[in-house]
Amino acid sequence: MHPFTYTRVSDTREALDAGRSGGRYIAGGTTLVDLMRETVERPGTLVDISFLPLREVTVTRRGGLRIGALVRMAEAAAHPKVRALHPVVSEALELSASAQLRNMATVGGNIMQRTRCTYFRDVTAACNKREPGSGCAALHGFNRTHAILGTSDHCVATHPSDVAVAFAALEAGVHLLGPDGERTVPFADFLLEPGSTPQREQAIRHGELITAVEIPAHPRPLKSGYLKVRDRQSYEFALTSAAVALHIRGGVIREAKVAAGGVGTVPWKLPAVERALIGERPSASLWAEAAGHAAEGARALTHNRFKTELLKRTVERQLRIVGGGK
Repeated sequence: MHPFTYTRVSDTREALDAGRSGGRYIAGGTTLVDLMRETVERPGTLVDISFLPLREVTVTRRGGLRIGALVRMAEAAAHPKVRALHPVVSEALELSASAQLRNMATVGGNIMQRTRCTYFRDVTAACNKREPGSGCAALHGFNRTHAILGTSDHCVATHPSDVAVAFAALEAGVHLLGPDGERTVPFADFLLEPGSTPQREQAIRHGELITAVEIPAHPRPLKSGYLKVRDRQSYEFALTSAAVALHIRGGVIREAKVAAGGVGTVPWKLPAVERALIGERPSASLWAEAAGHAAEGARALTHNRFKTELLKRTVERQLRIVGGGK
C-alpha cells in the first residue's frame, strides 16, 4: 500500500472542497481499501465522508423511495419501506457479499465499486481499465466469469454489484452534488459501458458526491424479486442474475421491469423481455418466450458461452417466481 493522507469531513461543503482538491471519498471503504492494498488504486488523499448526514431512507411526495448514499447495505435491506415497496432491492442487498461487509458497505459505495476481474486486480496483467492502452488480457485469457453483453475490444469485465441490477430494473436515478450544484443522472446513464474508454466507469464529474439513489413511483401492486445464480451459495459474485418487477392488474401484465447481472459490463436492462410481457397474461409459455429475448446481442467468449443459455433460464425462472402462472 502506498502512503496517503487521511482527513475526515463533517459537512458536504468540506467534502466538496476536499474532493475538488483531488481527494478520494471513502465511507465503508470495503472496495477501495482492497484495491489500495493490491496497489491498483493509489490515492494521495482519502476523504472520510462517513459522518455526513446522508443516512435516511424516505418516501418522496410522489411515492418514490429515496435511499441516502451512506445508508449501510444491511440497513437498507432491513428497512421496512424498502422491504414493503421494493423486495427486489432488499433481496439483492441480502444476496451481496457477506454479513460483515453488508454491515460496513454503503449503498453509494456499492454502485461505485470497481470490477472483480482478476486481470484488473493483477497489476502485472494487461488491463485497459487500469492502464489505458495496455490491452485486455481477459479477451484471450481465462474469461469464464466475464461479460457477454455490452463488451468491446477494449474490455469485457462485468460490473459486480447486485443492488445496481435492481436499481437498473426499477429505473432509479442517482442524485449528485458537486461544485456546480445538484443534478440527477438516470441509472441507465450513470454506469458506463467500456467502449474505447473502459477506464471511465461512471458519469460522475470531478469532485462530485453521490447523495442518494431514488427509485421513482411505480404502479401498485408491484411484485418484485431478485435471483442470483453463482458457483456457491454465499460470498460469491453472480454468474447470472435477474431483477424482475411486475405490475399485474386484472390478470394482465401492465408494466414490466427486468434487468440482468453477472453478464454485462454494466447492469443490463432487458427492454425486449419487457416488451414481450406487457399486455399479456402470466403463463409458463409467456415466461419462456419473453426470456428467450434476454441474450439478444450477446457476444460470448471462449470460456463463458454457457452464460447465454444460463441467462435465459435465470430470467425465465425469476419471471415465474415473481409472476406466477402455470
